[in-house]
Amino acid sequence: MSEKIYYSANEIATMLGISMGKAYKILREMNEELSAKGFLTISGKVPVAYFKEKWYGATKEVVA
Repeated sequence: MSEKIYYSANEIATMLGISMGKAYKILREMNEELSAKGFLTISGKVPVAYFKEKWYGATKEVVA
């Protein structure tokens, strides 16, 4: 499985140019929204598809 399905806080911080604390805050908020819709979530990770849906301009991949 080579296609990434989750982003971590580190990847989000890098993509958006923000601190790790802010990245974790964004992850928590997105995971709370997903939980409210009845989805299972993983702490510290958010599905790539949901992140791209919620965050304008998030289609650019992180280059490691």
